[in-house]
Amino acid sequence: MKAVVWKRPRKVAVEEVPDPRIEAVTDAVVRVTATAICGSDLHLYDHGASLAMEPGDILGHEVMGVVEEVGPRAAPHLSLGDTVVVPFNISCGHCYMCDRGLFAQCETTQNLKGHKGASLFGYTHMYGGVPGGQAEYLRVPQAQFGPVVLDPEKDADVPEAAALLLSDVLPTAWQAVEYADVSRGGSVTVHGLGPVGQMCVRIARHRGAERVIAVDPAADRRELAAAHGAETLDPGSAHDVVGAVRELTGGRGTDSSIDAVGMDAEGSWPDRLLQTLKVQPDRLIALHHALGTVRRGGTCSVVGVYGGWFPQFPLGDLFDRAITLRWGQANVRRWTDQLLALLREGDPLDAAGLITTWATLDDAPDLYERLRAREPGIIKAALRPV
Repeated sequence: MKAVVWKRPRKVAVEEVPDPRIEAVTDAVVRVTATAICGSDLHLYDHGASLAMEPGDILGHEVMGVVEEVGPRAAPHLSLGDTVVVPFNISCGHCYMCDRGLFAQCETTQNLKGHKGASLFGYTHMYGGVPGGQAEYLRVPQAQFGPVVLDPEKDADVPEAAALLLSDVLPTAWQAVEYADVSRGGSVTVHGLGPVGQMCVRIARHRGAERVIAVDPAADRRELAAAHGAETLDPGSAHDVVGAVRELTGGRGTDSSIDAVGMDAEGSWPDRLLQTLKVQPDRLIALHHALGTVRRGGTCSVVGVYGGWFPQFPLGDLFDRAITLRWGQANVRRWTDQLLALLREGDPLDAAGLITTWATLDDAPDLYERLRAREPGIIKAALRPV
């Protein structure tokens, strides 16, 4: 089969690789009909050599498709011919962590003797080295629980593009808003307007936030967020983002804040130099902004991925301001039933509209580079195996 494989930093390729097969009784094999490129994939594209990637690893963790093979213990949850969305984290559904809804911490698929969370599709050997879904076929471990089965009658009107986002973007953004404790009539600042940040804006408004301030340097992303009810702020023009948000909120800051950027925040040239020299593994400006723009007694939710140690954590300031901080990988299956029910109501979040670019697997190398360069007009890109 064809698959998108990591070769080295800044290079991916489409190559022929062996077809996946059933390896355990709880496995299934899915024929991929749609798969998306995530911002987290771009971390691997840039920094894979330091994130335990190996040449030839198959990328991708946002997948939907049709069940082609089912292991004996993956039934009756799955049947041949089912259309499914595959969550990016691989969870068993019955261990101590899964029983508590912490599917991203599944003890059955944890890695490095419990020092890392649940295995992830296509996301480094620190998280299991499981082949990803930017391919024609995907082996799905723990298929007795993980895949979200789309009902041919109930879900007939759910757009394919919206359903695909159940694999990552929608549950990640939903959890980010949930963790931020965004209240009806309250306010939130969203830092970063990539796909997850865009959905955070929409979900916060859908759940009753009166005021959403959205921060991003890209004009097209700010325009999209504004179309969904956000006030927008250009950090390049504002210079002092924290001061600008506080000025907009009577000096207090917003009730909540969300960091939807993570380790590759644009930052200043010293930030970028330190990361290049591996003195500082992550660029931290978005996190500093998120912590600074939340009011005293408020909640900061971090959904952007970080990979390194944080040597300058402002403990004294956070203690003094009584800030609550919540973060972590999305517990995808905790939210998918709720989100699928919402999509059945007519896609009120316009999730389908988030995907701006469709291409084929063969287009993946070019598309990775266009996404890394933040080409205007590309918010979310998806691939179809053909």
